Amino acid sequence: MWNCRHCALIKMSCFSGEINFCVECGNILPVPGRENTITCPRCYFKIPVQEFTSQVIKSSVVFNPLDQSSAVADSEEDAELKGPVIDRKCSRCNKEGMVYHTRQMRSADEGQTVFFTCIHCRFQEKEDS
Repeated sequence: MWNCRHCALIKMSCFSGEINFCVECGNILPVPGRENTITCPRCYFKIPVQEFTSQVIKSSVVFNPLDQSSAVADSEEDAELKGPVIDRKCSRCNKEGMVYHTRQMRSADEGQTVFFTCIHCRFQEKEDS
């Protein structure tokens, strides 16, 4: 029966994937240094640096485009009223319906602060939870 070390030595890969992963255990390989071999930090399998010659590795970052529904509001009044509406009575106009959002205003081991805005009179309240 063939073991993984033998597969790697005869150029057969036990794992499929990019060149920057160990062919024996699948662990990510370190960046080549001044040595002639790259040693896997997990299984200590050695790969000659020549295996990496003429290899081009590219990476890219893709940001999701903003759609029109999540675009920044044109005015501050519109920005205040974005968010979920809950059944909470406004203390100023006594009508039901307030929009809320939360912020971590205090230290991480304390609760968050909830900001409420009335959808009728735009009165704002805050509550520390």
